Amino acid sequence: MTDYREILRLSSLGINRTQIAESMGVARQTVITALQRATAIGLDWQTAEPLSDREIAAQLYPKGGGGLSYKMPDYDYVHREMAKPDVTQQLLWFEYCDKCREEGEIPYQLTQFKAYYREYVAKSKATMHINRKPGELMEVDWAGQPAHIVDAGTGEGIDAYLFVAALSYSGYAYVEAFLSHDQEAWITGNVNAFVHFGGTARILVPDNLKTGVIKNTKTELLLNRAYQEMAEHYGIAIIPARVKKPKDKSVVEGSVGYASTFILAAIRNQRFFTLRELNEAIRERLHALNHNPFQKKDGSRAQMFAEERAFLMPLPTNTFEQAAWKTAKVSFNYHIEVDGRFYSVPYEYIQHEVEARVTRNVVEVFYGGTRVCSHVRNYDLHDRYSTQESHMPPKHRQYAQWNGDRFRKWAAKIGPQTATVVESILTGYKVEQQGYRTCMALLKLSESYAPDRLEAACAKALSYTPRPNYKYVQTILRSGQDRRDVPAPTQPSQYGFTRGADYYRGGQK
Repeated sequence: MTDYREILRLSSLGINRTQIAESMGVARQTVITALQRATAIGLDWQTAEPLSDREIAAQLYPKGGGGLSYKMPDYDYVHREMAKPDVTQQLLWFEYCDKCREEGEIPYQLTQFKAYYREYVAKSKATMHINRKPGELMEVDWAGQPAHIVDAGTGEGIDAYLFVAALSYSGYAYVEAFLSHDQEAWITGNVNAFVHFGGTARILVPDNLKTGVIKNTKTELLLNRAYQEMAEHYGIAIIPARVKKPKDKSVVEGSVGYASTFILAAIRNQRFFTLRELNEAIRERLHALNHNPFQKKDGSRAQMFAEERAFLMPLPTNTFEQAAWKTAKVSFNYHIEVDGRFYSVPYEYIQHEVEARVTRNVVEVFYGGTRVCSHVRNYDLHDRYSTQESHMPPKHRQYAQWNGDRFRKWAAKIGPQTATVVESILTGYKVEQQGYRTCMALLKLSESYAPDRLEAACAKALSYTPRPNYKYVQTILRSGQDRRDVPAPTQPSQYGFTRGADYYRGGQK
């Protein structure tokens, strides 16, 4: 029993309440309450000194016979509050103490407060796990039993796989059918669930599927890169369920069961010819599932979700765009190949392995985790190359500044035969730009040889073939054949170009 006589004695000596509590080994609040009651009834040390300890306690606490009258917390309220994010027993104890002070009641200490709460949970058999807080967990999985749609052409059945998501606190569910359970479908299901809920939970709990989790052991967690990107975009954490621990995602496991019985069983006799028709039927049954009353407690998933919605994190402004990652080696022409298209990379990375992040609209190239360049994704059926001038070596950039008209004008200044050869080179490629390097090399021969010799060499080459290449002209100049008589170019017959006798004799000297 508390020694109230000593509290009155020490107080009469002018010792403050904190020091009295420390000296007697009791709570400061016990000292405060005792002195307040003593003041209220006019009891001080002089009047209390001749009284016994029991008599002093009886005057301070007449109903309790000398014992303290503690205020019992409202543990129904405590249990409801414990289900909310970031709420702890210590925080609720502080609030409980403040309320007791306002009402002049004596609160239990934290240890006793927690002990009584444990007894409350055990006696009431409370089913709500304190870790399931509103907006904290969202569990996702594939249902084991597929739905079916009918191929209108063949009449054969096609499997449709059910993606199931559920919020752990309310059990509010989302179900959608996909024709595949690959990575794209998996991430799409997650994103669509976020939209359906109107927000995201803080933690996402998937199963250990390869589309989401590469490795999950006691010492290491490695997520699929695209799945990790999705988590970063929405600002959530992904904590996969432990291997062979279905209780880690018991809510979605239950929702998977409901999806199989309540939804699939109900539509088993219906025939669907498109995925859209199937998902429309699923949405109708899903609405009924979420609004059906619970069997073992009051309310429904929808009613609990109405409370949980406020705790979900808001969706970002931009919708998540899925990306595929590919490893590629930068070739000697400083390009990488992605899905049959070629994208330039700064020439410094030639023969280095890089990673390409490919979305529907953009191709980004990373080296050592740092983005080195990006391109608009190329869907052109004819020009498969996307090249940025800044990626070229210095010697190559001079060609990028040229176009077909500039080559034609330069060739025309040298002569009509040179212009004809340049035109044949440019039109000989499906993409004109592919002939620029050849034209540049050809026209630069006028710097090593006189322009009139280049013109004569082009005329000589045209006498052999209507489409001479750079090697033809270069060989003629090196051998000096341009200085011999040049016959007029021969027009090709309907059977193709026919070489004359001079070609086989090597010409007249």
